[in-house]
Amino acid sequence: MSDPVYVTDALIAEDIDAYLATHQHKDMLRFITCGSVDDGKSTLIGRLLYDSKMIFEDQLAALETDSKKVGTQGQEIDFALLVDGLAAEREQGITIDVAYRFFNTEKRKFIVADCPGHEQYTRNMVTGASTADLAVILIDARKGVLVQTRRHSYLCHLIGIRHLVLAVNKMDLVDYDQATFDAIVADYAAFAQSIGIESFTALPISGFKGDNITALSANTPWFTGPTLVEHLETVEVDTAADQALPLRLPVQWVNRPNLDFRGFSGLIASGTVRPGDAVRVLPSGKTSTVERIVTLDGDLEMAVAGQSVTLTLADEIDCSRGDVIAAADAPPQAADQFEATVVWMDDDPLHVGRGYWLKLGAQTVSVTLQQPKYTVNVNTLDRLAAKTLDLNAIGVTELATDRPLVFEPYAQNRSLGGFILIDKLTNRTVAAGMLNFSLRRAQNVHWQALDISREAHASLKHQQPAVLWFTGLSGSGKSTIANLVEKKLHALGKHTFLLDGDNVRHGLNKDLGFTEADRIENIRRVGEVAKLMADAGLIVLTAFISPFTAERDMVRAMLPEGEFIEVFVDTPLEVAESRDVKGLYKKARSGELKNFTGIDSPYEPPLDPELRVDTTSESPEDAAERIVAHLLARGAA
Repeated sequence: MSDPVYVTDALIAEDIDAYLATHQHKDMLRFITCGSVDDGKSTLIGRLLYDSKMIFEDQLAALETDSKKVGTQGQEIDFALLVDGLAAEREQGITIDVAYRFFNTEKRKFIVADCPGHEQYTRNMVTGASTADLAVILIDARKGVLVQTRRHSYLCHLIGIRHLVLAVNKMDLVDYDQATFDAIVADYAAFAQSIGIESFTALPISGFKGDNITALSANTPWFTGPTLVEHLETVEVDTAADQALPLRLPVQWVNRPNLDFRGFSGLIASGTVRPGDAVRVLPSGKTSTVERIVTLDGDLEMAVAGQSVTLTLADEIDCSRGDVIAAADAPPQAADQFEATVVWMDDDPLHVGRGYWLKLGAQTVSVTLQQPKYTVNVNTLDRLAAKTLDLNAIGVTELATDRPLVFEPYAQNRSLGGFILIDKLTNRTVAAGMLNFSLRRAQNVHWQALDISREAHASLKHQQPAVLWFTGLSGSGKSTIANLVEKKLHALGKHTFLLDGDNVRHGLNKDLGFTEADRIENIRRVGEVAKLMADAGLIVLTAFISPFTAERDMVRAMLPEGEFIEVFVDTPLEVAESRDVKGLYKKARSGELKNFTGIDSPYEPPLDPELRVDTTSESPEDAAERIVAHLLARGAA
């Protein structure tokens, strides 16, 4: 796309410096348009862009020759062409992603996100709304309040957008009837009250004709409120409220260009800061005072929420990316267990117990989610039982992180309460979430320091702890080889323990089945037990199918580097099935046994195991000898 052409007033030609000065200090409003399909979102944004006199060169020809719609002053204009950039979107007649556009008026700058209307693209709407200060919820005057109207309003309220505009669009198609407008507003007001929306501004508009967009329309003499642009220009952005809160600066970068300078850079999420202010660094809790506030334009005497700055501290204390610099007398919380509201955004559903990356600001931690307490039907507001979260589902669940997370409830601070979840294998963003509160057990349970360390336990046994993790299909020979390895280690005087998949399911995991969620929990529990045994100085052997890469990686992450040794017992399915000593494959093939790995449940082979055993060319005895030799060579035994 070529550079945009701006049609502005004569000030640019007369005095460009004066023009730039008038625009330099304008504040910015981020807003979204949302609603049901064909309510006119793209057309409305096109009207705003056109009326703000920002037109793109490569769209001028289409705007001048398109004869489908007639705009103001007799010009033939399809305003949606200003927004929908992809030809595929125009061909399908829908917006399938969030289209961002930038424009300004004499009073304010704007970033507007055109969000898709179809239910299957709810995740895209959440993306657009996550940074918005205001939402324009469009309603087709002919159709009234629809399912997507309620869905998007609920999401806007859930995400914390404080300013809502109810834009009753296409009033020209109902002859600008006041009774129609009033009935829609009353219907929406009843719904808004039921979900906790305290106020909204209702406007009768026509995005196509331009009624009540930039000027009050003669077609609606009964309406005396503000125009849409006037409201957008004057609504109060919540920076003042953010500045009144205690200081919160998530550290995004530790700036150390030389030995004499060490600064902590980031965007101030809330509060104000001055040199000399007492601050506390979380999660360590170390305190200091602010020495300087550094910017490219020089040092500041004060910085406020919304500014990006670099702070230097009076003391050399530990502070790194992901930490939060906060007011010393009013610090945020740090916890590792929470209740959260989650909007699931991936085609692959939530895997309960599986490890995901949780990213909150500059903090990234590993997290597992429990089965949802409930999901919300946004059409009826009913709370429904659910075992997982599917695409576009909204649910409340508990989650646990692998280390303390500095946070505040989302309702208090969007920057320290909003997060995304990332799949560890694919790096896809799978969900967006809001932390509601930390769980009491996270505050009441503390790690007890012990005098006898894991090194002392291992020294007493004259060995280095390790976890030999045997993985492979059922019938591959895992248990046979693991048993031989333990016998050889025992003969060498080594202290070992073998955790076998079937044996563990007789006790510790007797409550688990073979669904994907139960398999994940099965491996999580075994991993925790293996870790405790390694802490005791033992060499632990585990023989589990453990079909999913994510769970094997989860156990690896529990242990110090080098202590997890993955042994892939690589046996082709047809060979393992031909053995079928337990008759399980036969049952799976006949349909008697569901969720059987290799038949109707997947197995993800290791990509880079420490050891690979090909049982078609190597005997169990030879494999056991090689594994013990590998262990001895690494110094683990």
